[in-house]
Amino acid sequence: QVELVESGGGLVQPGGSLRLSCTASGSIFDLGFMGWYRQAPGKQRESVATTTRGGERNYGDSVKGRFTVFRDNAKNALYLEMNSLKREDTAVYYCNAVVKPALNRRYSEYWGQGTQVTVST
Repeated sequence: QVELVESGGGLVQPGGSLRLSCTASGSIFDLGFMGWYRQAPGKQRESVATTTRGGERNYGDSVKGRFTVFRDNAKNALYLEMNSLKREDTAVYYCNAVVKPALNRRYSEYWGQGTQVTVST
């Protein structure tokens, strides 16, 4: 079974940096669209940064110029480099991926369990 696992979350001070990682495990033939999403308490989940299979990237307005998303298809991994972090970046960050399992011809969407990012003094 395909599984996405996030890591790299933690507590950082405003202005600091953090890098999140997402690794897809299982029998995977290909990774398609991938992205990072976040959800703060009492808030709706929002898109942070996404990337297509070909590497085209899109960012939420609130993180443009501060975050960078990149992928390593050979490692079935997705990363998020977060710089100049703000308090409002505090949220649980989730990895999302469209995955084609090795023994399945269809792409399916998967979510990780999330990793907590807290920006505070």
